Amino acid sequence: MDAASPPERRDGAAIRTSDASADVPTQPIRLPGHPSAPVPELGPGIGAGLRSPIGTSGVEVFPLMLGGAEFGWNLDRAAGFAVLDRYAELGGNALHTSDRFGAGRSEFILGQWVASRGVRDDIVLAVRVGGHPDNPGLGSVNLVRAVESSLERLGTDRIDILYLDAASYPLTSLEDALATAEWLVEAGKARAVGAYGFTADQLVEARILSSAGYPRIEALDVPYNLMRRGEYEGDLRLVSDAQGLAVTPSHALEHGFLSGLHRSRQTIGQGTRSEQLSRLLNRRGARALKALDAVAAELQLPHAAVAVAWLLAQRSVVAPIVNAFTPGHVDELVQGVGVQLGRGHRADLAKAAD
Repeated sequence: MDAASPPERRDGAAIRTSDASADVPTQPIRLPGHPSAPVPELGPGIGAGLRSPIGTSGVEVFPLMLGGAEFGWNLDRAAGFAVLDRYAELGGNALHTSDRFGAGRSEFILGQWVASRGVRDDIVLAVRVGGHPDNPGLGSVNLVRAVESSLERLGTDRIDILYLDAASYPLTSLEDALATAEWLVEAGKARAVGAYGFTADQLVEARILSSAGYPRIEALDVPYNLMRRGEYEGDLRLVSDAQGLAVTPSHALEHGFLSGLHRSRQTIGQGTRSEQLSRLLNRRGARALKALDAVAAELQLPHAAVAVAWLLAQRSVVAPIVNAFTPGHVDELVQGVGVQLGRGHRADLAKAAD
């Protein structure tokens, strides 16, 4: 969960997904909470020509994926459509979700938006499967069922990037999972295969299997940001660099901490996300925010944009996955695309967050 948000709902109350109009007007640009950063003119289609390849798959994405973790949870259909409209207006074309986000409601909302706007051929749908309790894991039967269920919820016949989720449930046989993925690709139900929760050793094994005819893993979804670097910076980065994987890091703003809006326990409310933020309210977190303050003020950018730019400056990172709660959050995040941080900026940020 990336951008600033209202208190999370953990009471199990259903999110409305069918009572709002599909035609949600886009709001004028307003960037809250950053008085030092003037609002730039972000015209329609500003990023329409910005596309980055996902490995050798032929799939190309805007350098910022819009995540669907909040759809069907903190965002209902109307609010979700407003965010999606703004992202598309600014040239975005890549939507990321999971079969377990909102118990499938995220996929419903994304699918309804794609259908209502008539943009299926212009949108890259990236879906992480293997974490839904109805079809857990990456065994052959459950993997096929999970993909079929996702396709039904999305209202489409294909997934453009199929991320195999090895984090939610143990991966018992990588060969079986890739053999099933091969069938899904050949059947036209998936275009490219990605990985989530894979170890460096599993990626090496997957590349060996690809030389025997199994699908090549083209993308890596891994939690990675300025504050959370240990999982990726090491063997996983060495392998992904060597294999030419397109890294699409999730948790790009570390649950909203790198937006710069959460600096005390009084501002973070309650809930699981608040507990995650509370752990960052320490000396290290304060140093990181101070460094972000300096770079954001110098470049006249929102803090979230600086955090995105830092990720895009890292080797192999193609498109960070970000979540937004309002069209204004989309405006903030998109400003990080195309910004080239200087070597000094990158070093100062990394050192402060160590």
